[in-house]
Amino acid sequence: MRILIVGAGATGGAFGTLLQEAGRDVTYLVRPARAAALRRSGLRFASPGNDRTHPVAALVSGEHADPFDLVLITVKATALDAVLTDLRPYVGPKTQVLPILNGMAHLDRLAQAFPGQVLGGLAKIVATLDGDTVRQLTDLTTLTVGTLTQTRGTGVPAPVAEALDVPGVEFTVSDDITGALWEKWVFIAAAGVVTCLFRGPVGRVIDAGGLPRIMDAIAELEAVADKAGHPVSDAAHAQSVALLAQPGSAFTSSLYRDLVAGLPTEAEHILGDLAERARQLGVPTPLLDLTLIQLRTDLPAPGRPSDTARRPH
Repeated sequence: MRILIVGAGATGGAFGTLLQEAGRDVTYLVRPARAAALRRSGLRFASPGNDRTHPVAALVSGEHADPFDLVLITVKATALDAVLTDLRPYVGPKTQVLPILNGMAHLDRLAQAFPGQVLGGLAKIVATLDGDTVRQLTDLTTLTVGTLTQTRGTGVPAPVAEALDVPGVEFTVSDDITGALWEKWVFIAAAGVVTCLFRGPVGRVIDAGGLPRIMDAIAELEAVADKAGHPVSDAAHAQSVALLAQPGSAFTSSLYRDLVAGLPTEAEHILGDLAERARQLGVPTPLLDLTLIQLRTDLPAPGRPSDTARRPH
């Protein structure tokens, strides 16, 4: 199975390396500068206890390649517009498209672009792009995949599952990937509300007397999922509380980290879309709404570099 990974950043580079080390045929679709670096020096992946560099195959949009069997989209939502244009020549009628993005809005757009070919997927990994090095900070590496349709007889194609089930990845095929995506969405949205609204890591928010508001944020966002027909499980709720209500914790959200770094954020994709769905469902979300006002007020003036949509790493 020929696999195309869109983006060679933290997520794409980590999973791509593990797939390649298991003998999978992997190619990266990246920006020209990243492609030049990969072709020159390979992809360096530093995980706990293992630092290695492999030569890799890289494509730049517009370069010829036959359609791939499986496409993994691992960029942030801010790059999705560019991806939809760049990706089309490499997707054939039998290509399976697996986005690994936060939130849910991208699924509708991808399903419109590639009807009947899109799977649901979510990953859990703590990694960052440090210069040209993909650096994994913990051993956590999971990938969950499932079909987005409830039609009888449909499911994740066996060749896809076999290709993604490799050493180093805790791989699962879910019979309710939509519910799993909602649970992750609610958690990352709650983390974004807590850290972006109160401008700091969890421990400092709690020290400032914010614990009741943290619990309110978790509750209001879980209420949206419940009204949407995807209630958060007790286990997922307990995990959210453990991570977001831990005294002394240095935990911050990726939204907050991008915000303070002056980078484009996924605020509209994660928080804005959830707020709109809450309004449609009639669920009040006061803390989510305040966070969106805060973030939208902080938007840079048009034309600054941080206001420019980015293509894949």
